[in-house]
Amino acid sequence: MGLTMLRLLMTAFLALTLQACSAGGVISERPLAGNDEPYQLDSGDQVRVVVFGQEDLTGEYTIDGSGQISMPLVNGIQARGLTIQELEAEVARVLGESLLRNPNVSAQVISFRPFFILGEVTQSGQYPYVNGMTARTAVAIAGGFTYRADQSYVRVTRKRDGKLIELELPMDELIRPGDTVYVTERYF
Repeated sequence: MGLTMLRLLMTAFLALTLQACSAGGVISERPLAGNDEPYQLDSGDQVRVVVFGQEDLTGEYTIDGSGQISMPLVNGIQARGLTIQELEAEVARVLGESLLRNPNVSAQVISFRPFFILGEVTQSGQYPYVNGMTARTAVAIAGGFTYRADQSYVRVTRKRDGKLIELELPMDELIRPGDTVYVTERYF
């Protein structure tokens, strides 16, 4: 009975090992947390606004330092702090009050504002944002860690609801456009 039980256990172990090997090389799988909040536009973002049937109003606009986009024939339209859907509604409202009857507006972000990275990285500075970027990816874009870097977490300064907040995030956490990432020095 002992030898049969040993063979059975070995067969089960072998089956589980083969199943794990066929999982496509996934080491671990966990959801990325903390970025469920909708993206809010700010200075430096570039948006494409389409006003259907109005070629002169359709175009690409950069949100300026005051948080507005400048469209032809209307005063500046406030975009800072709005989601893309809220921007569509605001453009439709402004155009509906002054130029058009029931305007149909669509908008999308075509270029995000840059992020900044400082501290114990090879090349600190400003870099173009890449959608879905993690703190680890941001460090890689900046040339990697220096030999003194603490590689377990980063400090991130982020604007939220008009206020600057500072977060301590693990390396696999998502970075957002406009964030300032600071890689600290390790103690030992």
